[in-house]
Amino acid sequence: MKALIITSTALWLTLAAQAQNKSGGISEDMLHNIQKEQKLAPADRALQNAIAANAIDDLAKNHLNAGELDTYFSVETKKQTISDQKQSGRCWMFSGMNVLRSDFNRRTDSLVVEFSQAYLFFWDQLEKANLMLQGVIETATKPIDDQRVQFFFHYPIGDGGTFCGVADLADKYGMVPKEAMPETFSSDNTSKARSLIASKLREYGLQLRDMVQKGKKQQALEKAKTRMLAQIYHMLQYVIGQPPATFNYAFKNEQGKAVGHAKEYTPKTFYQQVMGGKVLNGSFVMVMNDPRREYYKTYEVEYDRHTYDGHNWKYVNLPMDDIESMAIDALKAGQKLYSSYDVGKMLDRKRGYADTENFDYALLFGTTFGMDKGQRISTFDSGSTHAMTLTAVDLDDKGKAKKWKVENSWGGSWGQQGCLIMTDRWLREYMFRLVVPNEFVPAKVMNAYNTTPVMVMPEDPLFLPDE
Repeated sequence: MKALIITSTALWLTLAAQAQNKSGGISEDMLHNIQKEQKLAPADRALQNAIAANAIDDLAKNHLNAGELDTYFSVETKKQTISDQKQSGRCWMFSGMNVLRSDFNRRTDSLVVEFSQAYLFFWDQLEKANLMLQGVIETATKPIDDQRVQFFFHYPIGDGGTFCGVADLADKYGMVPKEAMPETFSSDNTSKARSLIASKLREYGLQLRDMVQKGKKQQALEKAKTRMLAQIYHMLQYVIGQPPATFNYAFKNEQGKAVGHAKEYTPKTFYQQVMGGKVLNGSFVMVMNDPRREYYKTYEVEYDRHTYDGHNWKYVNLPMDDIESMAIDALKAGQKLYSSYDVGKMLDRKRGYADTENFDYALLFGTTFGMDKGQRISTFDSGSTHAMTLTAVDLDDKGKAKKWKVENSWGGSWGQQGCLIMTDRWLREYMFRLVVPNEFVPAKVMNAYNTTPVMVMPEDPLFLPDE
């Protein structure tokens, strides 16, 4: 017996040694070769000490690119107050509303309005809850580890979105001024309430799956979902507030003085007033630059929408030259534009300046970062992360863009008085979405947009929501 134990132990040690040195693992020889590559000269040791004790961006900053910024823009839309999304992922809503309030000011030639983000956010969260629960019902016969089922349970609700969400929500629920429904702590700081609502939705999702699998009828499922949404509505009332059914409001001029007497509005009649009777859906085209896919083709993202009965994200894929041309034409006409970017890349936050030459990470670490835009998208290294409002462009003598400016939603004290200046070379690398009113869309692009779209899945690395 003792010999058997010794033999068994020896066999286990042999197998363990083999397991540690399988092809693909880090063997002792491989580790030795890795360590042989580490030849630290005195200067390298000094750099190692510096990196260990300092922020990487401070050490990688290109001081040849850190001079005084040129803030002149040859084409600039009318300035307006800067908004602040605070600790929330609602950049898509702030940027969209920045565009709408600018349109209102241009159309009235004197009146200003501040829209309530809290109001539209309330309906956004309720609609996303319904989209998740209905999606769970429709996929309930699939296994729990099915990719589409996992999508609904992994992302039951969130702050992010695109301009399509502004259009669907505003057309359906109207809008209200900020005075009628101000922000709350939880609308400004969304993480805790969002996690609690997400947890409740996952619980409800399991219950609905069980009902479907037990053969419950449609009427019973609708009754259960209505009860579940009533609880979500109840939670949203506590954290965001009760959306007003009616309110009194007087529009103001640019000096902040009321113009005329206050009138009673509903969210729908107020929306009709500020929009001049126009609805958003059908009034714009979303374009995107995705080098991985064929240009002048239209794509639609399945299940990436804010309301179940609304519109999936749909966009026409274009080269950057075409996107810039439409943006320049719109800005020249005084039109602000919803746009989105991978804002964290090469961003000098202190100066509010984005340029591909702001930091030299490659030099700091003695390597290269050589992926192009398409490769960065494919590997989840880059994608649309933040929406901002495009407001200005500086053109050279040939009419080509040198730099751009956006209104951000991080408060008026951030960056360039709440704005961000971007070089054209940065924009071409890190811009992804632009929403263009129909009047600035060339026939070739509009024809492409109106073709039957190619359906793509929301797991695609480029289709994360703007936050």
